[in-house]
Amino acid sequence: MKAMGKTRRLTALVTGGAALAAALVAPGAYAAEGRHGETASREAAVRAPLPGWKLTDTGTDSRFRGLAAVSRTTAWVAGSKGTVLRTGDGGRTWRDVSPRGAAGLELRDIEAFDGRRAVALAIGEGEASRVLRTADGGATWTESFRNTDPRAFFNCLTFFDSRHGLAAGDPVDGKFRLLTTADGGRSWRVLPNAGMPAALPGEAGFAASGQCLVSSGARDVWLTTGGADTARVLHSGDRGLTWTASPSTLPAGDPARGVFAAAFRDRGHGIAVGGDYRPDQTSPRAAAVTGDGGRSWRQAATPPPAYRSGVAWLPYSRTAALAVGPTGTDLTLDAGRTWRTVDYGSYDTVDCTPDLGCWAAGEKGRVARLGFPGVSGG
Repeated sequence: MKAMGKTRRLTALVTGGAALAAALVAPGAYAAEGRHGETASREAAVRAPLPGWKLTDTGTDSRFRGLAAVSRTTAWVAGSKGTVLRTGDGGRTWRDVSPRGAAGLELRDIEAFDGRRAVALAIGEGEASRVLRTADGGATWTESFRNTDPRAFFNCLTFFDSRHGLAAGDPVDGKFRLLTTADGGRSWRVLPNAGMPAALPGEAGFAASGQCLVSSGARDVWLTTGGADTARVLHSGDRGLTWTASPSTLPAGDPARGVFAAAFRDRGHGIAVGGDYRPDQTSPRAAAVTGDGGRSWRQAATPPPAYRSGVAWLPYSRTAALAVGPTGTDLTLDAGRTWRTVDYGSYDTVDCTPDLGCWAAGEKGRVARLGFPGVSGG
């Protein structure tokens, strides 16, 4: 009976994921975009807005670039002024669980294992870069790492499981700096950089969405870069000990351009998004795809129309994903080859969970939850 119950639940989730993908796009929307260009695409998006992408009341104006979606009901956000919020009721209410004395910190990433355990990253030069950990839902926080090297600046976190994780920072002595933990973020150490390729002149990471360092499975991890003549994606198959670097097709050649985020649905298939974050600059090549683990990247045939800072695969789909940025949300139904705008709200980051929970967060306290048609509680 237990096995039958699990099978029914999985079937319901997969069905819900398929229903979402179908509901997101009106019939013929892609054909309209191909024939008539961006005007038709925008009109189609207005006719078929993103169902269930509903703002929640966070009660703050902090900008949330850090987001950890645990489930359809539980999520954490971290942002400016040292703010951390947590919800356990699908965003109907948010609890302020900000670390004491953190008002001067810029929290740009947060990774959560459940409603009680989370690890947050503060960014900045020298001692401004810190890692904080809670095991009681944010009632108390422990500082588990404080950077003492004035040359270092950390940007992103990722975890392979509840124990093993990495934090990535900008280059020091010509190579990207990494921290590693094997105890769920209780302690950290700097990884040797012997297996890290040399950084390009001007190359760095972007602390824009908590997605410049992402993992899939037990050992694979990707680091995205920008600021140099080429925007690259670095890959490690051994939890950060050795790396290979591959050029992307995204805009480069300026400190404001590069790959801002990546998402992998398995160790082979990934999407990268980014562009130029300046609002007065265009980003005509804002997305790319890979099918070989990041060894090579192909430019999206129809990319998002502007800079995008966050991306996430939809649960139980091999082809559907969302990308977000200050000017809107875009959807792909063909694994990143073509995109169309489905919402025009401003978001910096997006995250989805296996039980069909998708969340987005951004400026002015904006946090939204996506309801999945056909799934109770959506």
